[in-house]
Amino acid sequence: MKPALWLIVAVTQLAAQPKLLVNAKLDTRPAAAGLEQTFRPLVAAQPQPAWIAYSVPSIRSFMGCDYVRDGMNQSINQAGVVHLEPPDHAVVLFRVDGGNVERIRTLSPDCEIDAGDLPVHWLADVKPAESVALLNTFATQRERYMDSAMNAIAMHSDPAADAALMRFLATDQPESIRLRVVSWFGPSRGRRGYDVLKNLIANDPSERVRERAISTLSNSREPEAIDLLIATARKDPNSRMRMQALSSLNRHSGAKVLAAFKDAIENDPDMQVKRRAVSSLQSMPDGEGVPLLIQLAKSTQNAEVRKQAMSTLGNSRDGRAVTFFEEVLKK
Repeated sequence: MKPALWLIVAVTQLAAQPKLLVNAKLDTRPAAAGLEQTFRPLVAAQPQPAWIAYSVPSIRSFMGCDYVRDGMNQSINQAGVVHLEPPDHAVVLFRVDGGNVERIRTLSPDCEIDAGDLPVHWLADVKPAESVALLNTFATQRERYMDSAMNAIAMHSDPAADAALMRFLATDQPESIRLRVVSWFGPSRGRRGYDVLKNLIANDPSERVRERAISTLSNSREPEAIDLLIATARKDPNSRMRMQALSSLNRHSGAKVLAAFKDAIENDPDMQVKRRAVSSLQSMPDGEGVPLLIQLAKSTQNAEVRKQAMSTLGNSRDGRAVTFFEEVLKK
């Protein structure tokens, strides 16, 4: 075995460490006395580049070696790792140099990690709430750390993560930050995420935040999510919200979704909403919206809707649409 290759043995007290570190000078130290008390002196004692890392229970969102770097979702293909279920832990890493934190990353524990022959200080027994509190101190430093720190917080399954995210979702925060945080209340945060999105859709003063909440809701696994999207498409007084709900519904299928599109086309007072409903039919799973598009092209009395339906069918590349146009040309 090469000296630079450190295999981390999976033992109880070191559970959820990365399975393989390459080019790492590894040492392990406990953080049971408190993460902040362990972390800060360790950072201050690093005159040269090094990494500090630990693992926490996470939402099940990682696939393979997906990770977040500087706020950007990226992927690594790792041979031999096929996740039927994503890992239930995440690894949080801090690059330190000259007594300061330079970078924060979040990875799957199944990744092969090349530390570039630098020291890696692994902290054991880290409490999830203490991890959230530490990361929150970096997230407030918006220019430098916010995206990577907030992404790391969002990976935590601990309730403390929800509380931290909610503070950044408050109406006194800049809208650009609030928009980012809305997306983190997607399906991976379960029922709590659904409840937050529902409240934003109903009550938030920002139209852009409400639109982002509607879009995020479309991926929710909660059984009420589709009904809420339908209700928003039908009843919201703001036409922008109705259009966003229709755009989000086209990722779903079923009779009640089709009925919502039909209702918007027939009854919505805003022509832009009608157009959005027609164009959204094209994107329904398995071409489920094509028969309604053909019906609209054949029989609707609204010339604008018929024109939109014909145009949407022309872009669908669906065999039924081709047959329809062939029949039209024969007449």
